[in-house]
Amino acid sequence: MSNKRGYDYFEALHGLSKFSLQAAELLKKTITDFNVENLEEKIREMHNIEHSADIAKHDMIEHLVKEFLPPIEREDIISVAQQIDDVTDSVEDVLMCIDIFNVQTIRPEIPKFTDTIVDCCKSMHVGVEELRHFKKSKKLHSEVVEVNRLEEEGDALYINGVRNLYKNNTDAVELMIWTEIYRKLEKCCDACEDVANEIESIVMKNS
Repeated sequence: MSNKRGYDYFEALHGLSKFSLQAAELLKKTITDFNVENLEEKIREMHNIEHSADIAKHDMIEHLVKEFLPPIEREDIISVAQQIDDVTDSVEDVLMCIDIFNVQTIRPEIPKFTDTIVDCCKSMHVGVEELRHFKKSKKLHSEVVEVNRLEEEGDALYINGVRNLYKNNTDAVELMIWTEIYRKLEKCCDACEDVANEIESIVMKNS
């Protein structure tokens, strides 16, 4: 299915998903070893990942505009690329939110959420890699299912986390801050699921 004579769109999409995974791993490391003094540096690193992803996406679209016969429909390539980009943006948003709200310490249950986001991005990354071989791949379906399972895990972490937050805290500012951070964390998993669902849709259309 790849365009052997020219630009490799499947490889380009795989590259975009790698940026998402890098962003998720950086988020996890920042949260696990959280230090306010290092946050500005981590935000710069995250922005560099997000900016590189944007450049790669625009480069792919420039090729696509000139492409005579892409391996799958243009709309599908653009849709997957944009949804992968949404994953990277969503991960960056978590770190930006922590900075904007001047968070000084991380709640103890948050690292588990970042673990789930990393796992979600890993399965999404494999799923995007397998899209090239979707007619023969033995892993694609299981990775899509795994992303969906991890998104449900993220939902549970969100619900339980916010419930416990309101059970054990009466500070209005603290509640507002962590409710928003939880929402941003959940959105990362939702964005991964959007990619998985789009891949599943492409497979159905081309089978």
